[in-house]
Formats: sequence, C-alpha cells, structure tokens
Amino acid sequence: MHNIVISALLLSVTPVMASETAIAVATPAVSVSAGTEAVKAPEISTAAIRALVLAARRNRGIHLTCWGAGSKKSRQELLRNISRTVINTVVIAVKETDGKVYIPGVEKAVKVGAYVGAIPEPEAMLSDFKAAKLYTMARIVVFNDKVLAKARPELAVKTPDGGIWRSRNGAAWVDPYNREVWEYVLDVAERAAKLGFDEIQFDYIRFPSEGNTKLCRYAKPHTPRAAVANLKEFLAYARKRLAPYNVKMSVDVFGLTTSVKDDMGIGQDMKTLAAGADYIYPMMYPSHYAPGEYNIKHPNASPFKVINRGLKDAMKRLGTDYAKLQPYLQDFSLFGVHYGPPQVRAQLIATRLNLLEGWILWNPANKYNWSALTPQSYRAFVDPEYK
Repeated sequence: MHNIVISALLLSVTPVMASETAIAVATPAVSVSAGTEAVKAPEISTAAIRALVLAARRNRGIHLTCWGAGSKKSRQELLRNISRTVINTVVIAVKETDGKVYIPGVEKAVKVGAYVGAIPEPEAMLSDFKAAKLYTMARIVVFNDKVLAKARPELAVKTPDGGIWRSRNGAAWVDPYNREVWEYVLDVAERAAKLGFDEIQFDYIRFPSEGNTKLCRYAKPHTPRAAVANLKEFLAYARKRLAPYNVKMSVDVFGLTTSVKDDMGIGQDMKTLAAGADYIYPMMYPSHYAPGEYNIKHPNASPFKVINRGLKDAMKRLGTDYAKLQPYLQDFSLFGVHYGPPQVRAQLIATRLNLLEGWILWNPANKYNWSALTPQSYRAFVDPEYK
C-alpha cells in the first residue's frame, strides 16, 4: 500500500498560511475522474477545523523499517539525521505485509512462525527514541498476512474450491470477518502498547484488491456495506482491547479514499474509518495515482497538485473529522521521476495550505531528503512561524 520540475510552482505558492476566508474560497466543489462522483461540500467552518488541527498533536514524521529502527547502529545514524530536522515522530514497522512480526513477546506469532527478531530489544529502541523526544507509532499490517494464512489455512481468504486465495503477486490474506484473526492482530497491537508505543497505526485494514477478487470467499456474506461495517466493528473492538494502555489508535487508507464515492471495493470508507480512529493517514503518494487522475496528465510529476486536490476533497467529505487527517507523503523516486527537496517541499506546502500541520514521509530504505526538513528550510518554504 506504501508504494517535476516545480521551481515555478514554488515561486508562485506562498509558504505563508492563507487566511481562513481565502481557504474557504479556494475550495470549490469539484468532481474527480471516471468511477467517482462530484464531492458536495458540507457546511463546515474552516476556522473550526483549523482550531482542532492546532489543538491536536502535529506529527512531522518519517516511516522507519524494522531493521533500521531495531539496529542500534542504524538507529544512532537515523537519530543524528533527525536531530537536525523538524521531525518529531517516527513510525516503525512492527508487523509487515508478509505477516512477519518483528517484536518479541507475541506468543501466537511465535507459534505460527511469524516472529523475526528485527527489533530484538524494543525497550532499548523506544528508550532511544523517547530520549530524543520523538513520538512513536507502531505500524501493524492487519489482514495481508501470508504467514498466518499458510499456518492456519482455515483463517485465510479462500477460493471457491476451498484453497487459499492469492493476489497477483502471490500474497495471501486472512479473513477480515474472522474474529480469531482480529485477536491475533490485536495481540501484536497490545504487545506494542505494553512496550510503550504512543500510537498503534493499522495498515492494510481492508479487503483484498490486487487480483481476481470475485473468487474471494469469506466467513460471512460479503457486500460493500458488510465490508465497511466489518472494519468499523474491528476498530471498535480494537479500541476496547487497547483502552487500558492510553494509546492512540489510527488507520492507513488508500490515497483516493479522499475523493471516491464508495469503499473502493475494499471496505475503506474514509468517513466511517475516521469516526472510529484518533487519526487517519491517507497514503497520497503521487506516483500511485494513474495518469489522468484528477485531470492531471502525470500525477507523479505534479506533487503539489495531487496533494492539494486530494486534501480539498477530504475536507469536504470529512467535515470537522478532517482535523484527524495527516497524509503520508512521497520521499522516494519511482517510474523515472526524481523526488528531491523541491518535490518533498511541494507536498508539505500543499498540506499546510489545506489547513493541516501533520504529515508522514515514506521512503522504503530510510533515505530521506534531510535537507528539505531542516528548520531553516521548513521556515523558508512551509511554515514561517515554525520554532
């Protein structure tokens, strides 16, 4: 799910936050590309949204791989780089898309062969990050899990003949309707909460999409309405399981959930998920938008336009829950388009011009454009009042 030249753009976009009135005027009702519908703007106060944004935590984050965060040597290098930037948050992969679990102490994960010791000393890791005054999120992949599906095929999404359904890349999924699957995932989340993570971030909280999903068979009758309701129930149950630990709970969603009219065939209705979480993180990587989306010929080469348009749609869709939104942004190069400091800054500018202060950057190798994130750069291009 995780996975240009803009000099003229940066000259034309002021880094100073526009007034509330100007922002309201700059967000007309617009329609999105084929397969979506016009998004009607509810009656919302942008001043009220802005107040909620400023009252909440403002995460300026980066995602870290389990190996990068778990290795003391790599972690120290990352902390040195972070110390020279505006970054105040780290998201750490605790359970990944292949089903591997990287923190010790989850009995069920050990039993099914999912545990891999990439973070052998999570207490020491968290101590280092907290000493650097960093907010810590545990990213936990929920239903994309070939390890559990192979070890416990009765928990897997199945084919009509009873076999394990596979996506185009060979991945297997566990059944989102199966409560035993919920318990397994939440055992990992509860362990992370006990260790002291500040927030549990659920990724792949959805139904399969890559492959012939018409062949998917679940434990319960499957419809779009049932899928949306099921994910809502999962979040409600997760909230109860995690309540004793005073931990925030959040969800990652497809970038286009900010704009489309339905659940995208995967159960992800942004408004429903936002209502059940403390924060919501749409993965708005421009490289992941098809040519022509939002009537932009090359979205990957238009980072400001993609983020600006998607966030405007999200504001109309979510109302005051828009204040919970903090987008994942692209800090990697893909499909022949280079992403350097200007492309990163363009996304940060678009985020702030749409009232938001929080964001997370993604680079699958932990190789970030640190120079775009220095206090000097942030003040010059994004937030002149940053201290």
